[in-house]
Amino acid sequence: MVNRQWRLAARPVGPVKESDFEWREEPAPEPGENQLLVRNIYLSLDPAMRGWMRETPSYLPPVRLGEVMRGTTLGVVEQSRNPNFAAGDLVRGVLGWQECAVSDGAGLSRESRHPAIPLTAYMAVFGHIGLTAYVGMLDIGQPQAGETLVVTAAAGAVGSLAGQIGKIHGCRVVGIAGSDEKCRWLTGDLGFDAAINYRTENVLESLRRHCPNGIDLDFENVGGEILDAILALINRRARIVLCGLISQYNATAPVPGPYNFTNVLVRRARIEGFIVVDHWGRAPAAMADLGRWLAEGRLKYRVDVVEGLENAPRALTRLFDGSNQGKLVVKIGEE
Repeated sequence: MVNRQWRLAARPVGPVKESDFEWREEPAPEPGENQLLVRNIYLSLDPAMRGWMRETPSYLPPVRLGEVMRGTTLGVVEQSRNPNFAAGDLVRGVLGWQECAVSDGAGLSRESRHPAIPLTAYMAVFGHIGLTAYVGMLDIGQPQAGETLVVTAAAGAVGSLAGQIGKIHGCRVVGIAGSDEKCRWLTGDLGFDAAINYRTENVLESLRRHCPNGIDLDFENVGGEILDAILALINRRARIVLCGLISQYNATAPVPGPYNFTNVLVRRARIEGFIVVDHWGRAPAAMADLGRWLAEGRLKYRVDVVEGLENAPRALTRLFDGSNQGKLVVKIGEE
């Protein structure tokens, strides 16, 4: 077997480029004592990857130059010398942008394969994406029936789930997305009450129209001018769940802070950032609820599959230009 992989070759300046990565082909590794060999099937592409490529540490150490690019994968155990895993097991872990990897089992989770659930659902719902939306909305946001919820990047993997969870808990939900097609998906298929195309509409004016009673809860994935418009309309005791700031990830100069930040004080609002790695203990409850809502038809998702590991660098840029639809994954190998 040959192991094809992408390694980080340079620290990106501005948007990520294919030249920031190096393609390698090496002999597949052999598992040693208490190790296992995993053949990766799907690779999750996430906005957080842009932060991992910087030299400065964030909540995880930066990916080192020359190292296999970090990423969460879903794969199958091909060989095992580890008593906790057997050949044929479906596993998830941070095994990187490569076709196969050797692991000692640390950080790997064994997934129970259900014949009625596509493997892509394990990337779009039953994993870090679903847990992020669940914890952010319910534990941090604490939605109440009748409240107005705004979700930015609402047609993305996390935002689309977060908005539906808000609907399940009785909120009026307004999504912000980057195309008319995405807005139609939000209001048509997902049941959002309204959607705003930030590329063609004045966001502040549209929010005033769709949120006549103000904003009680914001699930924030974008930051920048859109967050500033939301802060202008927050109600007393509003909660801003800070999940991401994708508008700033490619910035090459300091980004101005929100001009309406004073409203956080005046309206006694709360802004709380969170990282999903701090909440793995909530996974059993989250997966049970997400699975039930999915079975009941109350939760829907969309997966954008890119064929071939060789296309991963180009596919990553789609997270930042808004051309992806729902959860973006790379199909590395056959199911």
